[in-house]
Amino acid sequence: MIIRQLTEGTINRIAAGEVVERPASVVKELVENAIDAEATRIDIVTASGGKTMLRVTDNGVGMNADDLALAVERHCTSKLNENDLFDIQSLGFRGEALPSIGSVAELSIKTRQQGADTGWALTIDGGQKSAVSPTALNTGTQIEARNLFFTTPARLKFLKSDRAETSAITDVVKRLALAHPNIRFSLAGPDRTALDYGAASGDEALLSRITQVMGKEFRDNAVAIDAVREGVRLTGFAALPTFNRANTLQQFFFVNGRPVRDRQLLGALRAAYSDFQSKHRHPVAVLFVDIDPHQVDVNVQPTKADVRFRDAALVRGLIIGAIREAMAATGHRSATTGGAEALALLQRRHIPSTRPSDWQQSAFRPDFQAAPDARDAMQGDRFAEPSQAAYEAFGANAGFEGFQNPSADTRPMQAAQYEPEAAHLPLGAARAQLHENYIVAQTEDGLVIVDQHAAHERLVYERLKAALAKKEVATQMLLIPDIIDLPEDDVDRLEARAEELNHLGLHLERFGPGAICVRETPALLGDTDVGGLVRDIADDLAELDASTRLEERLHFVAATMACHGSVRSGRRLRAEEMNALLRDMEATPNSGQCNHGRPTYVELKLADIEKLFGRR
Repeated sequence: MIIRQLTEGTINRIAAGEVVERPASVVKELVENAIDAEATRIDIVTASGGKTMLRVTDNGVGMNADDLALAVERHCTSKLNENDLFDIQSLGFRGEALPSIGSVAELSIKTRQQGADTGWALTIDGGQKSAVSPTALNTGTQIEARNLFFTTPARLKFLKSDRAETSAITDVVKRLALAHPNIRFSLAGPDRTALDYGAASGDEALLSRITQVMGKEFRDNAVAIDAVREGVRLTGFAALPTFNRANTLQQFFFVNGRPVRDRQLLGALRAAYSDFQSKHRHPVAVLFVDIDPHQVDVNVQPTKADVRFRDAALVRGLIIGAIREAMAATGHRSATTGGAEALALLQRRHIPSTRPSDWQQSAFRPDFQAAPDARDAMQGDRFAEPSQAAYEAFGANAGFEGFQNPSADTRPMQAAQYEPEAAHLPLGAARAQLHENYIVAQTEDGLVIVDQHAAHERLVYERLKAALAKKEVATQMLLIPDIIDLPEDDVDRLEARAEELNHLGLHLERFGPGAICVRETPALLGDTDVGGLVRDIADDLAELDASTRLEERLHFVAATMACHGSVRSGRRLRAEEMNALLRDMEATPNSGQCNHGRPTYVELKLADIEKLFGRR
């Protein structure tokens, strides 16, 4: 074996492979340098997804001739305290970015310090540096990289399409812009739609920048986060659970101002929303973790996308607790997008004619009719009579004060009169039940449509969680124990978690091979399908990781129980029951969405409804 020293050019190209993965990596390094140089304006221009050209110009402090010559040498940096390698107060600190980029691209740098008579320029072509020479330039620095990876053609072949690389650059700029709302960012070029994020200032600076980057919809549906635990602070904004996405691209984390894509943080965010969202949907958030630099290692990898916390459990607990507390404080609030989507659907519906006779014939089309009892209920502000099953399935289960359960020989109550004073309450006064599943309520400035099953499911779940926290889950003993046949694997899982299920009021035990015996169920669930409940819980346990915390496992199973214990679609409800449900929703945290992340109600403003009919 022969040991030999690698050449400087080879060393730089190896380093470039670690630091410069794609054009977006170059933009990240150059923009971070501009931010550290105290720039207040940063302009980025790209071509062909950054493959053929990318240029970053800033108005920062600039460099003199000596500094410029050192800046392109490996491990030369102005940002690191040699006496304390963990005291990292800047975005860049390794001193490898410029020489690495210069080894795989045609790099030119122009810079001028404030107050200097002239600027200075330097070029690097495939690792070969030129001498520093005078140049004309305004205060700041301009760095341009052309023909990226021309010295390593194999790397060039692995780049994605121009559109994909352009999108990656846009994402990098968005993340840096969110972290620094006081800096103006512009992004332009022949390969893209131009972006321009104006600098913001004052107390609303972050929210203004978030609106620029993520849109007004996020701002309207975001909840402020501000919490501190043992010296670690979490700030930012998290969207309501019903404002969600099909992927994680709208999740932004920053640690001490540095954009990161860390699995620990993303996992904590996912856990924080586990009570509210389906596993197929993802929350939207912009969150900042401020922590003592000595408590976090940002040098896990050269790209600095991952971090390592000294106390990861502390940070995870802070994120989960702060978000859940903030969501609970929103009460029954739901995303505003539900009403907008409903109006859009209505506007697309075709109305054949505006003549009164035609309208009367077509207004109640077969595919959009209220149930007969609902139409009867709307006449004279009265409600249809509910069935006896509705009392038993709805009122008895959750113990709402507004519900009654008269005996079978009691004469049916008269239809209730509309109570206009209830319209002043957030969710208004019930006016009708459509298709025996949707409650229509009138508010002061519009109407609300409630999914009775989804709403009741959330209420039962919150009651289960509250009882669980107090260790007061009431149970009801089955007169005849239920024996449920299950695959042996499911029986094993249930038996292994029998003690945890006891905490939730579900008492079960193995009953021979391939069977489970259930003796008690939670009283909140009422008369439920025990077999279906146990089978669903067995499926849940199969998905849960063995390392999942006890509280998370219990809540996961409680959500399944709540679904089985909630009022089903197709139940006719009386006015008192509908209004009791609305009042309980107003008083219950997180009632704006069911346990699966779907909205429990949609609100339509009167002004928007009037637009549909040409009144505005």
